[in-house]
Amino acid sequence: MAPPPSQAKLALLVATWWLFNVGYNVYNKKATNAIHAHWFVACAQLAVGIAISLTMWMTGLRKAPRLSRSDVFSCVPIGFCAAGAHGGSVLAMGVGAVSFAQIIKACEPVFAAVIGILVPPMDVKPAAAYLMLAVICGGLALQFASFANVCAAFKGKWGHSVTGALKADKSKNMDAANVYAVMNILSFLCTVPMVLWFELDTLADEWEKAVANVGSDELIFNIVASSVFFYVYNEVAFAFTSQVGAVTSSVLNTAKRVFVIVASAIVFQEGMSRNKMMGSAIAILGTGLYSVLSKKAPAEKSTKKKKKQ
Repeated sequence: MAPPPSQAKLALLVATWWLFNVGYNVYNKKATNAIHAHWFVACAQLAVGIAISLTMWMTGLRKAPRLSRSDVFSCVPIGFCAAGAHGGSVLAMGVGAVSFAQIIKACEPVFAAVIGILVPPMDVKPAAAYLMLAVICGGLALQFASFANVCAAFKGKWGHSVTGALKADKSKNMDAANVYAVMNILSFLCTVPMVLWFELDTLADEWEKAVANVGSDELIFNIVASSVFFYVYNEVAFAFTSQVGAVTSSVLNTAKRVFVIVASAIVFQEGMSRNKMMGSAIAILGTGLYSVLSKKAPAEKSTKKKKKQ
């Protein structure tokens, strides 16, 4: 049995996750402000991630995954949902402030709870957790990020069992980093059709407009920088979750949103009214409480059963 990770390692993972997430949000916002082709930006970010993965595998810095055709097909629905979650998030940040997009994304538990009930196998949470959903909704108004939240909820619903089985088979080399790398590749393949369908006709014109406004060097830099930050923060988040579990990761992911909102408000000088700050605080607090309450009660039940036995 592997020894538990040190506190220093966990602290480093959290610091890297949060800082690179801020970097992603800043450069993603700069990129989407510059060019009105947001599916293209999302696709380019995933493409850079693929280049990073292939470099790691080809140089031997990381063992390449060994997946059968059936393994890959089992991951396709998760990749599709990951594509929607990422694309929806980029679209949301492209049309609004970073802080607004982060607040909207905090309502993901609402969609996860609904999908958990409607999509088999049914996942019923404790009553106290569902009360927190009302708190979250009380602080939110929904827009583009709702699409991302639905996709993220389905990804979580389907992904746990599939990726868990793959990680359990050590011969497949599917550790947390490779799980994310495979999801990134499948997400890219699912995003390409969106670019072709929605933006192909206007992409060349939008690129020329962006180059005229900010210059090609700045445009390319913002896209590439956001891509690297996106890949690294996600890989680190996957690694952290594999070390501490979903509940701790969810709570810290909620706290991270506050960090991102404050940082982006400073960088982009985004003002927040008193009502907006109160709504943000309510929604984010509700999300954190939901993450804790949705997991804690079942654990207590299982403990009681053991005592009876």
